[in-house]
Amino acid sequence: MSHKVATDFVAEAKAHIREVTPTAGAALLDQGAIALDVREPQEFMQGHLPKAVMLPRGVLEFRVLDHPQLQDKAQKILVYCQAGGRGVLATRTLQDMGFTQVVNLAGGFSAWQEAQQRIEKDPAAWA
Repeated sequence: MSHKVATDFVAEAKAHIREVTPTAGAALLDQGAIALDVREPQEFMQGHLPKAVMLPRGVLEFRVLDHPQLQDKAQKILVYCQAGGRGVLATRTLQDMGFTQVVNLAGGFSAWQEAQQRIEKDPAAWA
């Protein structure tokens, strides 16, 4: 019997979610979507999408329903991580929790930067 590895979980989840390019993601943000960063706090501080909400993948299921900006399950949400994998899993989890307008940023923050989209940095990380 073979056991699943991380890439198997990502591939399975990817079959059930929608992904968008950085350009389409930027358009969603312009339309009022929330950017949900599921990376770790250290990654977030080094740079993130404009006005992003940080909720690490490891605590997503436990904290998402308590977050004031994530109360409306019909709110448009653009999920992202660094390269895409955690974002895929988080997007699938949010769908399973009843969020209906959630998409993943294909390629994550790395693709966003490569596309030269706007980013913000934590002031403490500017040094």
